[in-house]
Amino acid sequence: MNWLSSLLFESGSFSHGILAFSIAISLGLYLGKLKFFGLSFGATCVLFVGLIMSWLGIEVDASMLGFFRNFGLILFVFFIGLQVGPSFFATFKSSGAGLVGLMVLAVGLSLAVTVILYFLCAPAVSLPEMLGIMFGAVTSTPGLGATQEALQSLGSKIDITVGYACAYPFAILSTMAVIMGLKRFFNVDLAEEDKKWDLAQQNMNRAPIFYHVKANNKALSGITLREIRAIIGRPFICSRVLHDGTITSPTADSLIYVGDRLRIVSNAEHKTAVCAFCGEEDKEVDLATAHSPIKNERIRVTEPNMQGVQIEDLHLSRFDGVNITRVARAGVTFFPYNSLRLQLGDTLICVGPANAISRLAALVGNREKQLEKPNVIAIFAAIAFGVLLGSVPIAFPYIPVTIKLGLAGGPLIAAILLGYYGPRFHLVTYTTHSANLMLRQWGQTFFLASVGLASGKPFFEAFINGSGYLYVLLGIPITVIPLAIAGFIARTKMNMNFHSIAGFLAGCTTNTSLLGFASSLSERSIALISYSTVYPLAMFLRIISGQVLLMILWAA
Repeated sequence: MNWLSSLLFESGSFSHGILAFSIAISLGLYLGKLKFFGLSFGATCVLFVGLIMSWLGIEVDASMLGFFRNFGLILFVFFIGLQVGPSFFATFKSSGAGLVGLMVLAVGLSLAVTVILYFLCAPAVSLPEMLGIMFGAVTSTPGLGATQEALQSLGSKIDITVGYACAYPFAILSTMAVIMGLKRFFNVDLAEEDKKWDLAQQNMNRAPIFYHVKANNKALSGITLREIRAIIGRPFICSRVLHDGTITSPTADSLIYVGDRLRIVSNAEHKTAVCAFCGEEDKEVDLATAHSPIKNERIRVTEPNMQGVQIEDLHLSRFDGVNITRVARAGVTFFPYNSLRLQLGDTLICVGPANAISRLAALVGNREKQLEKPNVIAIFAAIAFGVLLGSVPIAFPYIPVTIKLGLAGGPLIAAILLGYYGPRFHLVTYTTHSANLMLRQWGQTFFLASVGLASGKPFFEAFINGSGYLYVLLGIPITVIPLAIAGFIARTKMNMNFHSIAGFLAGCTTNTSLLGFASSLSERSIALISYSTVYPLAMFLRIISGQVLLMILWAA
């Protein structure tokens, strides 16, 4: 049994290291699925399993820990950035601008509370320890990694993981307490909040709608759809025309005559203008009937050459009456403006003759297997660019030391830029959701296992000597005060739906476990919408702000 003993306890062995990582990750993920009072801790349990293994005397070679910690961190933040990249900049222009501003306030307040507590507790609690507590209190694992790397560049050997691990579990419980406290304070009826949400959605539906119009306007007789669009000045798609008893799918140059019935697709706010100009809405006809010679089909964009191509560049007039009526991307439906750029994985909802739709499908790909092949060249080229970007020293006025984005900030920004601008330069950035999730979880679990296996003894010693309880007490106000203030403002000043507030608070923490709790309060996806609105920028700010705060206070 000597071979088994050496495998389990010989820290310099590569096999021993892989075994330790595998046990910590597999056991941690299993425990992370278990629910306590309806809440699971997810991948974070990998950290705690690693801490226990380290405390029990299982050691792993330091260079191996360093490699998996840094490589895991890069994978984790890069694929987060790649996922949120396409929607990152859109959050500044969307109706969620108020939510984003409120999230920035919450992040700023957490930094302010951290600074106040640091000056109140110094020198009993050092700056690195305080930052570790802060990232545990806001449940930001990539922020922890970025700050830990920045500390190493400054020559600090203080382990900030201990404060993070102490504050993290209580941060989840504190966030849940804030959400339920706001519910009780404002006397919220959850069922009533659902009804208000449904009513608001009916009044401001932004998804494209269908309706029929009867062309009674004599000015329409003998002019093309292209000319009608120019006269009305409103974007719409005419997917079917009933003329002399025959249903066709028109092109932009098709002629319209008095008495024609048109099936229109547009955003809801343009319906009144289109109906008024054409004549009147026709509620007695439905051109999308089963016996219609025109087909309605969904085709996928899978051809790499289509990445970044604008819809107007497809020249649909060459396809004998095919119309793209909607574009579905990542669960969101768009109106097909001519300037809309296609991305791999988009679903085009098309109307037209079957053979013409087949020709368009052949052009854009419509072969699901093509999506199963990730563009590894673009991914690693972007990671290389991110590493270079993270290594560039950035100087700020009145700060004697330079700041680097590091192995967390650099790849994160590179991935966001790749996800957003990649299609414009015809770079294939698409990865399936399952592939993105797998690589992201690999990175997160490698990072957490590395941190846990390196910090077990100081973590348990912190509770034995009493400092661990101090870390917990310091973490609670960092969690509660910013979220309580942001939630109060959202309800009183912005009159926000309570379910949106719950998702927003979970988004501020970038914690999927808390998203699950917020989503459990309603059968609808209200919390998910506000969570996804603030999540990209919140993740970015958590990663960058810790480094900036470190450099400012370190210099002071």
